[in-house]
Amino acid sequence: MRGDHHQWKALLKAAGIRDGRLHDARHTAGAVLLILEVPETVGDAIMGWEPGQPARMRRHHQHMTDQVLKDTADNIGGLLWNARDESPAA
Repeated sequence: MRGDHHQWKALLKAAGIRDGRLHDARHTAGAVLLILEVPETVGDAIMGWEPGQPARMRRHHQHMTDQVLKDTADNIGGLLWNARDESPAA
């Protein structure tokens, strides 16, 4: 883990990006995967989560945003209301 820390710090410095914790970047990555609606199994592999850990790790790293909640509600509403408005084919 120490090697990751030093590589992360060197990467930030080389990129000219402000200093930040590697753990914070994992939370950002988890949130981005959620926003992009990446399938859970793909996100689990990207994040490197061991079998049996993903559900707990997802809850810890993927933070629900207002936009994700709104988009989900809109999608559900679209499924419910559009289905009701469609008339059967004659």
